[in-house]
Amino acid sequence: MDAAEFRRRGKEMVDYVADYLEKIEERPVYPDLEPGYLRDLIPTEAPCEPESFEDLMQDVERVIMPGITHWHSPNFFAYFPAASSYPAMLADMLCGAIGCIGFSWAASPACTELETVMLDWLGKMLQLPECFIAGTHGHGGGVIQSTASEATLMSLLAARCKAVRRVQAVESERSESDVLSKLVAYTSDQAHSSVERAALIGAVMMRKVPTDEHFAVREEMLKKMVEEDKAAGLIPFYFCATLGTTPSCAFDHITKLGPLCNKENMWMHIDAAYAGSAFICPEFRPLLNGIEYADSFNFNPHKWLLINFDCSTMWVKKRTDIIGAFKMEPLYLKHENQESGLVTDYRHWQIPLGRRFRSLKMWFVFRLYGLKGLQAHIRKQVALAKEFESLVQADNRFEICAEVILGLVCFRLKGSNELNQNLLKRITKSREIHLVPCQLSGRFVLRFAICARTTESRHIQRAWRHITQLAFELLQEQPH
Repeated sequence: MDAAEFRRRGKEMVDYVADYLEKIEERPVYPDLEPGYLRDLIPTEAPCEPESFEDLMQDVERVIMPGITHWHSPNFFAYFPAASSYPAMLADMLCGAIGCIGFSWAASPACTELETVMLDWLGKMLQLPECFIAGTHGHGGGVIQSTASEATLMSLLAARCKAVRRVQAVESERSESDVLSKLVAYTSDQAHSSVERAALIGAVMMRKVPTDEHFAVREEMLKKMVEEDKAAGLIPFYFCATLGTTPSCAFDHITKLGPLCNKENMWMHIDAAYAGSAFICPEFRPLLNGIEYADSFNFNPHKWLLINFDCSTMWVKKRTDIIGAFKMEPLYLKHENQESGLVTDYRHWQIPLGRRFRSLKMWFVFRLYGLKGLQAHIRKQVALAKEFESLVQADNRFEICAEVILGLVCFRLKGSNELNQNLLKRITKSREIHLVPCQLSGRFVLRFAICARTTESRHIQRAWRHITQLAFELLQEQPH
């Protein structure tokens, strides 16, 4: 493919993508396939001779599209949103074309410097404390990670390194392995499984803190566990707070938990993967109160801020904490400007060394939507969730199972877990809408998340009609 054909095919691909997204709700939102479906549809080996672009695109429809769960369909209400917008897609095209690997400032200065500035822009939209803003001389700053799970792992490993050094500074005779064996981390029993996985990878003990009736961690619950562990000779070193848990979008009480963590020399990381985007709206910003106590904070613009995956933004209060845990400097990665104090080498802030020019997506989206456009998107989706909540509340066969704060509604039929499992099976089988469940206080609960950028009130109304029709049929079959 030469430049001339690339121009032609590129325009065709843009048309294909635009058509796909404009007509997406005509496709079944969830595939009707058995595992292994694809292997029989394509040859067992790659072709020796080049094939035509037309044949390739025909196979996209024949082979790929039947196996897609359409996350950007307005009939998709599962998990949390996966952000998508045309400006972000255009930026991704440019990122792919430039194709730099931004492990150091010298590898492409614009790749590093735009990221630093974009994280400052976004930090200011969120009204983060000044200590998290890099500026030209700040001690903190931001970085784009691939996912929230990666940010959690980075924070835990940095905290682990800091804790070992702190203990050894006082007790120089203690070995690193001895200190590591005594470290204990904490998180909510509602936290995402990736937090527990970070402890598994980091080879440290993690304890789950019980939550209150709102599925949130309170100070007294954590304090009791920390005191017990210290009495047993363990070293509490890390707490991952969640703002907007995956099951129910609950919020830990960080205004009280933060001072406790600071007093106990525990690193507090805040995971706001989904909810963080909402904090750009003044009415939701109080949910972030207590951020000033945190050592690190992360959320995913690729969930709810119209920036395509992957773009998970993480800020640290002290960049030396994270760099100190991961810095390696072979000669071939050194460059003459790195001692100036103005240079960030982001390979020290992440697991991989290489990285894409992801800040272009932030730059394009922030400029072409503006803060007001982004706020309008969040507010519209919260209003749609509230609309769905009111429909559930108006039907006495159903109940709401957790407070609806942002764009997630947790609901169920009044009755047994089995009844609700059967309702979800029918919803999934019909392939008109897509939902996933969660467990809250031992109850099987359906989650209804407002996900697609194009979701409107009519989609909410239609989804509810569909759910209630299936529920009616199910209840008719129940023995009386």
